[in-house]
Amino acid sequence: MAKGKSKKPAGGGNTIALNKKAAHEYRIEQRLECGIALEGWEVKGMRAGRTQLKESYVKILSGEAFLIGAHVSALPSASTHVTPDPTRTRKLLLKRAELNRLIGQTERAGYTLVPTALYWKHGRAKLEIGLAKGKKLHDKRATEKDRDWQREKERLFKR
Repeated sequence: MAKGKSKKPAGGGNTIALNKKAAHEYRIEQRLECGIALEGWEVKGMRAGRTQLKESYVKILSGEAFLIGAHVSALPSASTHVTPDPTRTRKLLLKRAELNRLIGQTERAGYTLVPTALYWKHGRAKLEIGLAKGKKLHDKRATEKDRDWQREKERLFKR
C-alpha cells in the first residue's frame, strides 16, 4: 500500500474544525489542501479547540489567497503580551500554479472558494478549501430529501 496517500483529509483526532454549512449551501466540485500562516496564540487556540469556520470564506486579493472571517479564540494564558484579533485575515499558503488556476476559476467560471475543514497534518495546521458553486433553494431541498432517503434505507436494511 502506498505511504501517506489517504483520501480522508481530516481523520480521527486531527480535525480542528469543520464547516458543515458549506456542504449545505454549495455544491463542492473540487477540494484542495493549503497551509495557513498563523501566529503562536492562534496555534494554541486551535489546539484547545477554540476555532470556528462557519461564517468564513476565502478571497483572492492582489494575487494571494486569504482566509477571512474564521474565528480563533485566544487562550487567556497564551496571549499576555499581544492583543489578539480573533477574526483577523490569515494568509493561505499555495503554490503559484494552484493559485493561478484558482484565480481563473473564480474570475471566469463563477466559482467560489469555501473553507471546508481545518485539521492537523504532520504537526502543521492545514485548511481544506473547496471550489464550489452556490446551490439554489430547490437543490438544497433535493439534497436533504436524498439524505433522508439514504438514512431510511439504512434503517430498513438493519431490520
